[in-house]
Amino acid sequence: MTINRAPKQKPHLSFWQIWNMSFGFLGIQYGFGLQQANLSPIFRYLQADEAKLPVLWLAGPITGLLIQPLIGAISDGTWTRFGRRKPFLLLGALTGSIAVMLMPYSPVLWVAVGLFWILDAAMNTAQEPYRALVGDKLNDQQRAVGFSVQTFMIGAGQILAGLMPLILLSLGISADTQDGKAIPDIVKYSFVIGVAAMILTVLWTLWKTDEYPPEDLEQFRAEAARRGGVLSKLFSIFSDIFAALKEMPKGVRQIWWVKLFTWYGMPLMWQYLALSIARHCYNAPTPESPGFAEGTAKMGLAMTVMNITTVVMSFIIPSVVYRLGTRMTYALFLALGGLGFISMLFTNSITFVMAGMVGVGIGWSAILTIPFIITTKIVPPARTGVYMGILNAFICIPQILEMLTVGLYYDKLLGGDARNAIVLAGICMVLGAVSCLFISKEVETGAETPART
Repeated sequence: MTINRAPKQKPHLSFWQIWNMSFGFLGIQYGFGLQQANLSPIFRYLQADEAKLPVLWLAGPITGLLIQPLIGAISDGTWTRFGRRKPFLLLGALTGSIAVMLMPYSPVLWVAVGLFWILDAAMNTAQEPYRALVGDKLNDQQRAVGFSVQTFMIGAGQILAGLMPLILLSLGISADTQDGKAIPDIVKYSFVIGVAAMILTVLWTLWKTDEYPPEDLEQFRAEAARRGGVLSKLFSIFSDIFAALKEMPKGVRQIWWVKLFTWYGMPLMWQYLALSIARHCYNAPTPESPGFAEGTAKMGLAMTVMNITTVVMSFIIPSVVYRLGTRMTYALFLALGGLGFISMLFTNSITFVMAGMVGVGIGWSAILTIPFIITTKIVPPARTGVYMGILNAFICIPQILEMLTVGLYYDKLLGGDARNAIVLAGICMVLGAVSCLFISKEVETGAETPART
């Protein structure tokens, strides 16, 4: 395979080159969408306690916290005949597809939890290189478009995942839960389809996308050789991560506070929205209640509304950023997302819940796009991968805090009611919007330099 030397000034890529580069993200996000829409109901079918659901979700943030910075640093220092990021994309997709295939057939809770850990580790292995690839391939003028295309892929993948149980239900596939003790076929078949989606879309990206080698490949290889054996390389990788933390630009540090609030709140949606809909819109608070399967399946429809909004916003974000700047766009969209969550407190109508999810989709589009636009603009290009991993750590740490603490106050403070957890998610989004206003204005120009401590 012939690979051209990376140009010092990266050329403009066509829309379809950017599309192909991110197409595998659609399959990866189909897998994430299946997980987000169906995991809490799966755990409940396997007799998990509702207040303990957040702890069972710990796999996601813990694997993300550990794996994404590590994969980012490893891939920054890797060059193979297949490229820098692509080997990790393939490894993550293949491993994740196995977990997706097996998860809905879990006979007991601990098997489902174990497969969830494998799935999230694999998804994080694949996801970080996709983010870094935008920084590798696109110039400053096209990165907003690049991340917006990825936001489109996230929305489209999760739309397919959310709708699939309802599509299968309409085709006559069984939703029988055997009195709340079995995972229905509509969920099982959705996961099987997910395997094909993940593998085929990632293979498309691998086939259609070339990577630029390091600008001075000989020096790069000499540096890799200098690192020596496995232990020396691991030490060097962790040194790179710690150095990046020490020299982190001020704007990236300030994003932490936004992410602390937004990512404490967002997991509450995946953990409790399906249960809130079943309880308040279908009067089905437990898996044994008539209408529980139908009610929790509407989580897929809610996620679809959110993700359709996100897809639409992916086309709008570059122009809004151009007019308002990244900080104000971030703040405005997060505030609208928070209001969407909070509005659900005042309705038992599934229609009005779906209306609230439009606001959530606007907020979600900013969460998926704006931090990465800011970060790739102000971090050193040679450390794009490791900073993408660190940015993911900013996502993971608040989730871990949420998952370890919600069970302590779910019954007393939230009244054991899933809808109150959704309102708390909205409050967190509004606090995240306020935090955006404290991000340094210099992030708009990319003029920041790393802040040494």
